[in-house]
Amino acid sequence: MSPLTITTRDAATGPVLELTGDLDHHTAPELRKAVDGLTVAAGQLLVLDLAGLEFCDSSGISALLSARSVAVEHGGGIALAAVPANTVRILHIVGLDQVFALHPDVATATARDSAAH
Repeated sequence: MSPLTITTRDAATGPVLELTGDLDHHTAPELRKAVDGLTVAAGQLLVLDLAGLEFCDSSGISALLSARSVAVEHGGGIALAAVPANTVRILHIVGLDQVFALHPDVATATARDSAAH
């Protein structure tokens, strides 16, 4: 079990949260708290960089959905970048690959032409 580390930075398109470690029952509240503390303005894109994500369970998926809800409530959008294959598989099985914009990396997710999607 790896602790979850969340690093926040700003991009031209909006906030980027880099998640490293395990996103599970014990750490999902940390993501919710981090997202609640963000300002996502209308038209901005919240990008979750999952390149360092080692594990994600159903509580983690729920926290991702919660992050999406916060972004949408503020008139923004959300994108997941560098999603590990095992997490992409879960998102696909439950149909959430149709809910989240999935990008191969943060640079692609934060490119100006991607932010509108």
